[in-house]
Amino acid sequence: RSSIFVPVSHHSHGSPFRTTIAADTDTVVDTEPKYHTTMKFGSFLLAFLSSHIVTAFSPASQRSISTTGAIETRMFSSSSGEASSEKKASGHAPRHDTGAPPADISPEEMKTQTAFAEHQQNVPKLGFAVDVRTLVEYNHGFAVISTNSKAKEGYPNGSVVGFAPDEDGNPIFVFSGMSSHTQDLLVDPKCSLTVASKQFKGAADGRVNLMGQVKLVPHEEKEALKAVYLKKHPDAFWVEFGDFNWFRMDIERINFVGGFARAGSVTPEEYQKCKPDAISAFGVHIASHMNDDHMESTIAMIESQVPGLNAKEAVITSVDSLGMYVKVTRSPVDSEEKQQFKMRLPFPRPANDRKEVKDIIVEMTRAAASSASE
Repeated sequence: RSSIFVPVSHHSHGSPFRTTIAADTDTVVDTEPKYHTTMKFGSFLLAFLSSHIVTAFSPASQRSISTTGAIETRMFSSSSGEASSEKKASGHAPRHDTGAPPADISPEEMKTQTAFAEHQQNVPKLGFAVDVRTLVEYNHGFAVISTNSKAKEGYPNGSVVGFAPDEDGNPIFVFSGMSSHTQDLLVDPKCSLTVASKQFKGAADGRVNLMGQVKLVPHEEKEALKAVYLKKHPDAFWVEFGDFNWFRMDIERINFVGGFARAGSVTPEEYQKCKPDAISAFGVHIASHMNDDHMESTIAMIESQVPGLNAKEAVITSVDSLGMYVKVTRSPVDSEEKQQFKMRLPFPRPANDRKEVKDIIVEMTRAAASSASE
């Protein structure tokens, strides 16, 4: 059995990790991972590594697979379309089988995928900590809290609750004393809060799980917390009810899934040090406008940055100060099978306000049109 070591830049952590390609099994194994996970694609031979992101041309009909900053990628090594059982390699997570048959890739398609991989490795991104802080800040203010059940010992109790992040990003709550999750927390404050992005519709969209302890706050802090909560929930008249009490989560662990092939964790210290991205506060409105009225411009921008991608649909899922995430649907030139994946489309420079975002997108659209006409 032979192996090839390939250095891959891991920008967010300041040092490279090594990747091992096992020649007899077409397996790529990160040998110094921060996170451990696996992807397996049945139809395509490339997965793309970059800072906390792996993007691959996977069939739209297949299950989406979330992966992390350090990746083990395994392709089908046989012609059988049957799903193989998951096996655990030492020190690595189980492998995921999409059940798709193998497929040959033409030199032209290989060239396109390689160009895409190189493009995605070098694009600027906010970074995981800012992404997480931004998602929590601009969420609609509701999430699922999972507590340890008082009524059914050993079982989790899930509830949809309102929350608002304080200035450090810690969720604050106002709970009725009659609620089951309140009773649970008074016995055992350990819990988790699962927060989805405001525009969450499926696996391509971001979500965060915050784990920690939720405890009653001191009486002298209640008025300040009330102002923060009412800013997020202006119609929350129940904050004045006598049987409602104020709680705050002290975060101990954070797990993040940013969409297809983008997952990992950040420390509470990293999370609390950073600030939410200002552009993301209204980025969803820009994305909606572009998706409704200017999708052809988004497709043109993609094609200008990665020629030959041949996107048929491009849905912007988020806009931040450094660029956009786009859910792309395409068909390779040598296949009719649709592929769907998430792509980072960078701005040529950071944007500081709404006008600058508009100016940059107009500039990018014109540049793409000019490139297409050459």
